Amino acid sequence: MQLADIISGFGVTFILAAFFLSTFKLIKIDSFLYFILNIIGAGLACYGSILIKSLPFTLLEGIWALVAFIGLIKLLIKTKHTT
Repeated sequence: MQLADIISGFGVTFILAAFFLSTFKLIKIDSFLYFILNIIGAGLACYGSILIKSLPFTLLEGIWALVAFIGLIKLLIKTKHTT
């Protein structure tokens, strides 16, 4: 197993954990944990994709991480304004 496989493996584990937890209503899809799991997971998977030079997956995971990051920022702004 190569380094890229290990990094990507951890990344998809974080993404799948977020999906599993939200599917079974253990966390909300607009929760801090959901966004953090997706940001870390997609970021790691993106880095793994860069290491193996896979442009389609690099774009997919990079955009996934960016969208999750934007969602986190929106959540933090919303939380700040409601307190």
